[in-house]
Amino acid sequence: MPSKSHRLLGDPDSTGEEEHGDDPFVAPLAPGPAGSLRAPDDGPAVGRKKKKRVKRDERRKARVRKPVAQRPRARKRSRFRSLTSRILALNIIALGVLVGGLLYLDQFREGLVEAKIAALRTEGEIIAGALGESAVIGEENELKLRQDRVAQIVRRLTESTGTRARVFGLDGALLVDTRTLTGRKVQARRLPRPDGVAPRIFFGTYDRIVDWLPDGPALPEYVEHNVQLASHYVEVEGALTGNTGAMQRIREGEVVISVALPVQFFKKVLGALMLTADTVDVDESVRDVRFAILQVSGLALAVTILLSLFLAGTIARPVRRLARAADQVQKGLGGRVAIPDFTRRRDEIGDLSAALRDMTEALYRRLDDMEAFAADVAHEIKNPLTSLRSAVEVLETIQDVEKRKKLLAIIREDVGRIDRLISDISDASRLDAELSRAAMKPFDVAAVCSAMAEVYDATAANDAPRLELDMRAENGLVVEGVEDRFAQVVRNVLTNAVSFSPPDGIVRIIVRRAATMAFDAGTVQVAIEDDGPGFAPQKIDEAFDRFYSARPKGEAFGQHSGLGLSISRQIIEAHHGRIWAENRIRADGSIAGARVVIRLPLMASR
Repeated sequence: MPSKSHRLLGDPDSTGEEEHGDDPFVAPLAPGPAGSLRAPDDGPAVGRKKKKRVKRDERRKARVRKPVAQRPRARKRSRFRSLTSRILALNIIALGVLVGGLLYLDQFREGLVEAKIAALRTEGEIIAGALGESAVIGEENELKLRQDRVAQIVRRLTESTGTRARVFGLDGALLVDTRTLTGRKVQARRLPRPDGVAPRIFFGTYDRIVDWLPDGPALPEYVEHNVQLASHYVEVEGALTGNTGAMQRIREGEVVISVALPVQFFKKVLGALMLTADTVDVDESVRDVRFAILQVSGLALAVTILLSLFLAGTIARPVRRLARAADQVQKGLGGRVAIPDFTRRRDEIGDLSAALRDMTEALYRRLDDMEAFAADVAHEIKNPLTSLRSAVEVLETIQDVEKRKKLLAIIREDVGRIDRLISDISDASRLDAELSRAAMKPFDVAAVCSAMAEVYDATAANDAPRLELDMRAENGLVVEGVEDRFAQVVRNVLTNAVSFSPPDGIVRIIVRRAATMAFDAGTVQVAIEDDGPGFAPQKIDEAFDRFYSARPKGEAFGQHSGLGLSISRQIIEAHHGRIWAENRIRADGSIAGARVVIRLPLMASR
């Protein structure tokens, strides 16, 4: 018996630590002193090899993928990546761009400024004309403006408008300034904004929005000297030469407009008139328009959010319900899961719902078919296995040579039957996968049937039924599919027809373009007929079931698996066609034989 420190491989009491007994990198234990066991000293080379192997095994284990059910699903998403958030963001951004464009109002403001400049120019022409007519003194060659008359006229004419007027003489000196006519300076300033949290928030928000808007062209700074001269203002210098000019300048963040005109007496320039006004009224007009736009935009924003939420609800909510249902189907919890039905919507969501429902139904049908197929396979294999086991058990007790030969023959037949069953079952189980991967190509149905007839004539025995091919020179019977699989269907049906026909019978392959009804105008029909006993009327619908077998009398049992017609129906349905069985009936009502009909859609009608 082995010692406790050295258990044999395969020993039920072994801990499994000696599983690497055949590993070339694990050294066998050697006897040591006093009967103890020790590992031979192989040096550092073997130790390094063992470490490398352990690391390689660890890397290999790390690369092994987890099963699908154990892998975590990355379905958690950010709140801002949801479909609802994206719809809201897109609609609000589009509205924001539109509102921003409306709030810019640059052309509107420029139009107001131009209108104000035109008004100042008109007012200046009136004042300059009055000064040229009533404030001139001196002889013809020594004409000049009379300062007191200029002050009187300018004050009277600007009193109602509040415009600041300044008159400069030919020497550039300031003669009159309406701001200092009364002995005190009066300067207009914008009133402070009302106090309160709500106004402060409103105006603060407005200012931030306006700050985001692009600025207009850069304007020069307005500088007013204590002693003002014509040279300080470009437009005034131009007016002293007989030209009218206008300028815009910046003063403490506000735009100041000035217009300068020449004061003339019979075309002779005697001085320059400069009218100045701020743009407070222009800014207030722009602000009023912007406030109106913001009010309308606020209403539009509320409507946009509501409509976006409604739109997102009609899209995102059904998608989430479909996703949850698909998850439940994938997890397989709670039995069959009903996919929500949104087909009444008649839109893309409805199409998606219909596709998911059809896919789920097809999946459940496939699962049911797999379950039924497994049960049928177990049943069909169990029968020959039972017979085989009985024969083997009896064989051990029988000494008679003839009986032993019979039992061995039974065993060989059962083994052959099991082999045929496994081959047919393997073909049937791989069929769907192969058809889904195979490339669909055009092929001529008539050419395939003609080739199958030639193969039959070349290989048929002398006592085999005669084969007739009736195509009536049909041309253009082209369908799209897998030619080899269609040939397999024709071969299966033809083999069945030959096996049921008497030796002197006739098997017919009839190929026609089906046009008996309106909906059949685009199909090709292949009918294979025999002169055999036909189908039992009550068994016609079962002829294409798996493992169904009704063989002719005299044929050895177990020669067919009963999967031929079932595989044929599977192939034809994968080609979007139909296959069915029927009996040929004589005039007196008796059965003349069997007929299997295959119908496929032509390529031009697909």
